[in-house]
Parts: sequence; C-alpha cells; structure tokens
Amino acid sequence: MNVHGVAYRSIWPIERRAVGIIDQTRLPYEFRTLELADWRDVVAAIASMQLRGAPLIGVAAAYAIALAMNREPDQRPDNSALDLVCRELLASRPTAVNLRWAVQRMRSLLGALPHGARAASAWREADAIAQQDVEINRAIGSYGSALLAQLYARTGRPVNVLTHCNAGWIATVDYGTALSSVYLAHDAGVPLHVWVDETRPRNQGLLTAWELAGHGVPHTLIADNAGGHLMQHDRVDIVMVGADRVSGAGDVCNKIGTYLKALAARESSVPFYAAVPSPTIDWQLRDALREVPIEERAASELRIVQGLDADGRRTSVELAPPELSVANPAFDVTPARLVTGLITERGIVRPAELATLFPEASANP
Repeated sequence: MNVHGVAYRSIWPIERRAVGIIDQTRLPYEFRTLELADWRDVVAAIASMQLRGAPLIGVAAAYAIALAMNREPDQRPDNSALDLVCRELLASRPTAVNLRWAVQRMRSLLGALPHGARAASAWREADAIAQQDVEINRAIGSYGSALLAQLYARTGRPVNVLTHCNAGWIATVDYGTALSSVYLAHDAGVPLHVWVDETRPRNQGLLTAWELAGHGVPHTLIADNAGGHLMQHDRVDIVMVGADRVSGAGDVCNKIGTYLKALAARESSVPFYAAVPSPTIDWQLRDALREVPIEERAASELRIVQGLDADGRRTSVELAPPELSVANPAFDVTPARLVTGLITERGIVRPAELATLFPEASANP
C-alpha cells in the first residue's frame, strides 16, 4: 500500500542485518518507521503493539528468529539460543495463533540444520513467510470483494460495511484481511462506505480510518456501541472483521467487542463474516471459549487515552483515577453459530465447512 505516494509494507528486511517496521503506536498522528537490529527489540515491539495484528506479529516473529541466528555463532553449539528467542516470542502475545505458527515453523526448520547454515536459512524462510502472507491476503480480498460486488448488484446502492478493530494492511504485511476485500472492491468500482468502530481501549479504529483515508475509501468513525443502532435502522449491509485465532469448528476469537457485533448482526439479520488466513486457524482447538488464552492487558490502556492537545502536541489524558479497579481483556470469542461465513484464501465457507477447504491441515492438527 502507499503512504503519501510511497509504497510500503508493514515490515521489511534490511540487508539481513535488521528489519524495518512502521511504529503503529505513533499513528494516526505521525508516520514513523523504525529499524530493529536485535531480536529483543522485535519482541518488545510486539509486546508494546508497535507491531500488531495477528498476521504481522507472526511474520515479525520469523524475522526476530532470523536476527537471533545472525548472532548464533557467538553462542554455545546447541539449541539454547534458538530456544530462548522462541520462548520469549511465544510469551509476548498469547492470543493470536499466527505467532505460534510462525515460531514452530522456524524452529522446525532451523533445529535440524547445522549452526553455520542457520542464519541464511532463517532469513530465506522469514522472507517466504512474509511473501506468503501477502499472497494469502490478496486471495482473501479477491473472494471478499466478489461478495461485496454481489451485495451491490442485489441492492443497487453503496454497500455499508461495518468493521471492528483494524484488519487492514498495517495489521499484515500488505493488503490486510477484512480490509483487503474493501480495497479490492473499491478499486474495482464497487460503491461502498465503511462504518469504523473506534475499538476502545487501544482505538485501532483510528488506524482503520487512517488506512481508508489513504486509499480514498468513504468511511465514518463511530463509537463502539453505535453499531447495533445502525443495524437496527438498516444502515449496515454486512459486518466484516478479522481474526486472531479461529477453531476448526469456526469459532472466531477477535478483538474485544466483536462478540457483541455478532449478536447485534444476528438479531438484525445482517450477515457477519470473518476474514481468516489459514495460519490463523488453530486445528488443535476443541473448545474456544475455554481453551483460547485471552490476553489481559495493562489497566493503563483503559485509564489513559492518547491524543493531541490544542497545539497539536501528543499528550495523555487520564480518564479514571489510578485507584479504580480496571479489567482489560483484549479479545473475545464469537461462537460459530453467529458467523455467516469465513473468508479464506481458498474460498468462503460456512464455519462447519472450514475443514473441507484445508483437508491436509485438519487431518493432522
């Protein structure tokens, strides 16, 4: 995607000595890139959400391991250095399964190689994982954009999409998951408009609005609690969200508040779709409500909001006193029965049919 006329991906290798990233904590007020030369810096960026989005943190984990392998000759001639970086990455964000998928893929490859071959192989594999993410998201967008085109053909009026959190290119390497469908439909001439949930407490909706503005897609920012009202008044044609972990049965774990959107959509007969790259599917998951580790983030995210003051300077404002008890679960689970369909790189299916698209994975969880 382009930022001020310059093509960017959300993460990129720099001469196999560092990785470049877009600092998402500075958006939408400031566009800033960072160069990370140590794997520990990547772990810190994931934990602090300078890097965020399930697909992107999986790719970032692969590059972190590649950075660690650059220095492995200085370590003991065993797997201790490799195992250390893998453990630290897995502990950085517990809910999104893409991170675990990427770490396991890298660990499986590198653990079987002699130490002298690991660095070059790690960078090749990380590059391959990044490119695979782009191709998957482009394919998701092709199926989802066709769905939006069908809605337009049926109604003859601009399609109103409601989305929650940010599932755009900044949350992946490029294109995005749910927003990939929006971008490709918009580029194909399908008239549409996006209702953008603010997505408290991290306000990832501001990232979605920033992306949509850059691509020229009509959109409106709304409070998280406004979606149900809009659905009741026939102002939403489809809900499209991303996912951080999806069970083989089609239960969708996504940003907190997604479940409430799905309930409102069901009550209002609005179709509810989740965009799901295959690395987001956890085939080992049997009971999503009980088994998915829901990340509990810092209370300060709820108590304090970031913004600009009257002079355009970044500032923080305390909404609640520090003695107030705060709970901040970052994700929730939407049961498969509330999901109309899952948009994958292999097509769109009902949740119960997900395994038919990925027989090789579902048979060997």
